[in-house]
Order: sequence, then structure tokens, then C-alpha cells
Amino acid sequence: MLGLAADRLRADMNRLLSFLFHQGILDEQFLQLQQLQDETSPNFVSEVVNIYFHESEKLLRNLRTLLMDREFSDYNKMGIHLNQFMGSSSSIGAKRIRNVCLAFRAASDQNNRAGCLSALEVLEHEYCFLKNKLHELFQIQQQRVLAAGVRYPMQH
Repeated sequence: MLGLAADRLRADMNRLLSFLFHQGILDEQFLQLQQLQDETSPNFVSEVVNIYFHESEKLLRNLRTLLMDREFSDYNKMGIHLNQFMGSSSSIGAKRIRNVCLAFRAASDQNNRAGCLSALEVLEHEYCFLKNKLHELFQIQQQRVLAAGVRYPMQH
């Protein structure tokens, strides 16, 4: 019975990962990140991704604050935040977020405030979607670990 639960969880995890790759949400960099995880650091990926989430939320706040300022004109500062976001997104394999950042950067380079506001909305949406899906993935992984670790005493 326990093996069936672990198999089902593994299948759920593989389906979710397949969906994330097929939709272009993640790329091969995420797989490389997973390869760095082993028994000595079983939570490596979730720890790295949680740092990414923490930093990304700061960057999103900074971008929104810049764009909400009626006197805003510092597109260079916006570009710096977007470069940071693109770099950290690339490092965890968040392909779709990186691509949205590229479009956002193009609007910023053209000093296109309306384009930047639109891109920020898309970026926030994509970020929330990624965050929810990766949290779902990590929950399935935790359930797998628990299912694999449960041992029932032998009945004599």
C-alpha cells in the first residue's frame, strides 16, 4: 500500500514538472538545480527557490513603487531591477518570467510607461503562478519523503 502511495506521488510530481516544462514556465536550468540536491542537502532546491521568491518580491515591490511615482523618470533604475530579476529567474530556470522581464526591459528602454505598467501586471501574474506551482511541487516532494520514511513495525 505504501509503495502505491509513493508511486502515485512520483507520478503526480512528474506530471506537474512535465506541465511546467511543456508550458515554457521552467527550462533545463531547473533540472540542473535539482541535480545539485542530494541526501546531504535534501531541501536544496526548495531553499534556493525560497530565496528567489523572497528577493523577487522585493524587486516586484521596487518596480511597482517606481512606476506608481507620478514623477517617475528613472528608467535606468528600473533596468537595474529588471536585470536582477532576469538573472535570478534564469538561475532557477524560471523561463517564462525571464522572458516577461525581457519584454518589460524593452518597454523600459523605450521609456514607455504604459508598456512598463502592462508588463509589470503580466510579471506579477506569472510570478504568482510560478510560486503556486513550485509550492505545489515541493508539497508533493515532502509527501514523497514522508511516504518513503514511514515504516510500520512488523506484527508477530
